[in-house]
Amino acid sequence: MFISKSSRWLWRVVLAALVVTACGDNGMFDGVGERSQDAVLGDLVPSSTVAAEVGPQETYGVVLSESLDWWNDGIEGEATGERNYVVAKVWARDAHERVHQASRLEVVQVLPGVGFPGVVPEEVRYVTSQFIYDTASATLDAEFAVQFGLWPSEPYSGGTNVAVLRVGDAGEFRIDGIVPDVVDNGLNLSWTAGPYRYELFCSTALIDELCWQMAEATVSLASQLPPAA
Repeated sequence: MFISKSSRWLWRVVLAALVVTACGDNGMFDGVGERSQDAVLGDLVPSSTVAAEVGPQETYGVVLSESLDWWNDGIEGEATGERNYVVAKVWARDAHERVHQASRLEVVQVLPGVGFPGVVPEEVRYVTSQFIYDTASATLDAEFAVQFGLWPSEPYSGGTNVAVLRVGDAGEFRIDGIVPDVVDNGLNLSWTAGPYRYELFCSTALIDELCWQMAEATVSLASQLPPAA
């Protein structure tokens, strides 16, 4: 289902109503994890922002993602080469774990042409990037092979990220436009582009319009790589 910009305002009103309805005696974060990424998100803090109060013409602060601090750029033992070689080398850095830290260069070698939001909310300062493995076969996960975490503060220093983008091989699966999905602790946007399937999760710490802006502003990740030394 394609959600046009003109109908997005009505959708946000419905979203706000659904979020309020979801808040039971145990709070809106009771049972978190059914659609979120437990290995990445941590404990999310609800925001006081009410999406339905934001005017449809209002703009929000964003920055170019190429200006961010990419946490894993230049990671020790960074692998370069053909796809299977890079996948194996990253696996060997931390064998038997499902999620492995990987640099931007490693990601674009394994997923050529992969996209990433060209703009992100202005509070985001850091990006982490990881490969997701099937631990039984030591190969990349069949559904989502790569994930990116967007952080307002230094990753893993006690704070939490505010958004997670997961990317995998679309195969024959295709989505018409960008499809929203309300979850207990935020918003998922899903779409396909080229050979890849994308799923962007934004926590309630972000106004949903910022999530849409990121999804609509995807650019080539390879184009954002720093010049070779």
